[in-house]
Amino acid sequence: MAGIEFRRPSPGRPLTRPSRVLADKGYSSRAIRSYLRRRHIPATIPERRDQQAHRLRRGRAGGRPPAFDRVAYRRRNIVERCFNRLKQFRAIATRFDKTAISYRSMIDLATLLLWL
Repeated sequence: MAGIEFRRPSPGRPLTRPSRVLADKGYSSRAIRSYLRRRHIPATIPERRDQQAHRLRRGRAGGRPPAFDRVAYRRRNIVERCFNRLKQFRAIATRFDKTAISYRSMIDLATLLLWL
């Protein structure tokens, strides 16, 4: 996550801290949540059932559940559907292209075909 950069529309240094992280249950770990908390990045990650059960079993020592914004989490579906549509192109799903620039151009071509 440290290598993530967001290019600005105007000139200047790229941003390295997103406004929010939306992730699925696979990314629900203490290490990821503490990393995001240290960098002051709000996270919307559902808690796994085993983590819920462990927290509840510990009682008051288990702490409170992590914050979860259901409305923001629903927006994640848009990104997942986009990935699904792009992976229908076989060259993207299996990464036929050897160089990064040709792979990126294939993604650009696929998004243009989907947009038209």
